[in-house]
Amino acid sequence: MTNKLLRKLPSVDRLILSNEAKALIEKYNRKQVVNAARIVLKDLRSEILDRQDDPFVDIDVSQEHVFQKMRDLLENKFSYSLKEAINAAGVILHTGLGRAVIPEEALQNIQEVSKGYSTLAIDLDTGRRGNRDTHLNNLLKELTGAQSAMVVNNNAAATTLILNTLAKGKEVILSRGQLVEIGGSFRMPDIMAASGAILREVGTTNKTHLSDYKNAIGENTGAIMRVHHSNYRIMGFAEEPPIEELAELANANNLIIIDDIGSGALVNLKEFGLENEPLIKTSIKAGADVVCFSGDKLIGGPQSGIIVGKAAVIKKIKKNPLTRALRVGKMTIAGLEATLKLFLTPEKLPQTHPFYHMLSLNLEDLNKRALRMQRKLRAELKIEGKISVGDGDSQIGSGAVPTELIPTKLLKIRPIVETVDNLAKKLRSHTPAICVRVQKDFVLLDLRTIQKHQDKVVVYALLAILKN
Repeated sequence: MTNKLLRKLPSVDRLILSNEAKALIEKYNRKQVVNAARIVLKDLRSEILDRQDDPFVDIDVSQEHVFQKMRDLLENKFSYSLKEAINAAGVILHTGLGRAVIPEEALQNIQEVSKGYSTLAIDLDTGRRGNRDTHLNNLLKELTGAQSAMVVNNNAAATTLILNTLAKGKEVILSRGQLVEIGGSFRMPDIMAASGAILREVGTTNKTHLSDYKNAIGENTGAIMRVHHSNYRIMGFAEEPPIEELAELANANNLIIIDDIGSGALVNLKEFGLENEPLIKTSIKAGADVVCFSGDKLIGGPQSGIIVGKAAVIKKIKKNPLTRALRVGKMTIAGLEATLKLFLTPEKLPQTHPFYHMLSLNLEDLNKRALRMQRKLRAELKIEGKISVGDGDSQIGSGAVPTELIPTKLLKIRPIVETVDNLAKKLRSHTPAICVRVQKDFVLLDLRTIQKHQDKVVVYALLAILKN
């Protein structure tokens, strides 16, 4: 039986001479098609040999089947791995889905700058080489109150660069309660070690007093540092000195004060009904020498790490050889500039900025959208109680305001035939991918993070999957 199946397999030469192969060669090229044929035939031979002792296995070795597998292999190879996705999971800054939704103005500016040459690093007055930081420097100075600014590829890079420049070989005093681990198992002590700075822990997990910092200052102290808790909160019996007191202590002892505030709040989140995050302006006003934060969290731009602070300090950081290794390109600068300009008119953010728009969505509108989707699904699928609309909570995500939940409306689906995990997997496999939450016997789709124009796409994806 095994030898018979092996003999039935078409040869590579026979496959390549067929009309089906000619169409594939025209679409791709001969080399790719030949390679695909060899891979598919090799896999089928292995499958036949692996199952030779099982008389109930029927392996399709027809030429039609071989070509279908070749087409699948080639389409997968030539399709893009990074694809559009619909966020129905209810996490607004979803790290796995690319964090912030980039504002339309930013997308337009990226396209405009990227379709040809740009003024990335040229002085238009002199015609000589310029500095790419000039595109963002004045804007960041105005928005934060800092004397100078620069941008690198993410906030972990910003932290590393700051420490390597200002405190290499010296002790940096940091509260034990701020020894955070951010996504991907990146830990503050490891970043400190990689930068060449020496970590000097003070206080306890829940309480650190100003006197702890004061007592830790010695001959080898280079800086005092504050790190935003990011993705967790210490509740109850907890205390830490504010940045104003740390800056005053550092200044009195001729030390650098570094403030890593993580998420990067340019506006007060209390205006959107949320617990406030550390404001960049507050740190600068308090006297921090250098402040770093993400450009792709609460700012909502492309992935980047922003460094602002005193002119002399920023100038020193720019001279570090690592700065060139960590710098950003024209697309990041174009997207970030357009995003930052939206904060010049903060009262318009709910209309102009996707993140703040999602925060501002009211429950009544979310409920109307959910009910429209429910009606369409019920009408097409002829099922009632398995598709419902309910209350739920959205999250900010990406370490911003970790304890805050935002009331939302959910489209709840209870599959009849298959498991919730299978339905969730089929939705992820859809084009575009639809990422959902699973809770007990329900698949949950959060209307707050589904963009309004995507409602129809989600409904038709569900119909296509649930009808089969």
